[in-house]
Amino acid sequence: MPRFRPLLPFTFSLTLLTLAGCSKSDDQSAAVSPKAEAGFTLSDQMLRELRIDTVRLEPVRDELTLTGQIAADGDKTVQVYPLVGGVVEQLSVELGDHVSKGQVLAVIRSSEIADLQNQSSTAGTDLAIARKNLSVLDDQYKLGLASERDVSLARQELRKAQSNVGKSRKQLSVYGVSADGTYTLRAPISGFVTEKNVTDHMQFNADNVGSLFTISNLDDVWIMANVFESDISRVQQGYAADVTTLSYPDQHFSGRIDKVFNVLDPESKAMKVRVRLANPGYLLKPAMYAQIKVSTTGTAQMLAIPAKCVVFDKNRHFVLVFNDRHHIETREVQVAKTVGSTAYVASGLQQGEQIIAQNPLLVYNELND
Repeated sequence: MPRFRPLLPFTFSLTLLTLAGCSKSDDQSAAVSPKAEAGFTLSDQMLRELRIDTVRLEPVRDELTLTGQIAADGDKTVQVYPLVGGVVEQLSVELGDHVSKGQVLAVIRSSEIADLQNQSSTAGTDLAIARKNLSVLDDQYKLGLASERDVSLARQELRKAQSNVGKSRKQLSVYGVSADGTYTLRAPISGFVTEKNVTDHMQFNADNVGSLFTISNLDDVWIMANVFESDISRVQQGYAADVTTLSYPDQHFSGRIDKVFNVLDPESKAMKVRVRLANPGYLLKPAMYAQIKVSTTGTAQMLAIPAKCVVFDKNRHFVLVFNDRHHIETREVQVAKTVGSTAYVASGLQQGEQIIAQNPLLVYNELND
């Protein structure tokens, strides 16, 4: 009775290969392993657990690898400038903090605010006097002690005083002045503090100071990628982009090129393209290094199989063709190119053929040792 030699164990529990007779056509015999010529039969359990893929005809994809950096969404980034000069009495946030719209960033005491409050107080006093004068002149006019012209001039003075009071209130409202005469700087949008140029007790003049804070909403981010001259024809707006980072090498972020900047940097001779990405969990942070793989699909078609199905041995490429449980064949193929997880085959396979798609190297070693 013949002895059976099992395949080496692997993850989907190959159990036993039993000898059985089989034959191959002359044109395939060179590609078939010696053991395949002797014949193997897959057990029922092996057959149930075996993973098979099908050779298919697909449009050929092209892939271009770019490098770039993650940046905050410029459409959702705001620089916060002080409206008045003064001294920072309270600093409420630090670099990297998340803030909500309207949240206090800093409290500033300013002599300009004091002047505005004095003007507002004076305007209020002038308004009260104008109202009193008009009231008195109205009474005198009724008694014939004042002219109509005097009453008309009093009304004009009242309107002027009311205008001054309204102007002062609007100015104080814009500056966000509190009851104690300080100026409160608030966040105009919700987001993260990505830049901070102020310290506690810092004194500054509003005429010559830059932005104190930059706040960016990082729900979406941009990736600014470099495209060299030789690759410019291979990128267009709308192309899909697969992004990986040093921080999360095994995690892929999907986006699209949403803008092509049609100018070259005079020093690097590279053109910028922008990829917009959703940023759940705020994993992507400004200034992170990123690798971008841009994929395009042409009109030409070629046989395609999963790249993991290909075994490279002795400077040649092989796949394991599954005909039936009695016939597994080692077939040499010519791989034209590999894009991502797909290998495009120039020769050696036919559309519709079935190939082993899980742990092909283990099966290959067993059949060809």
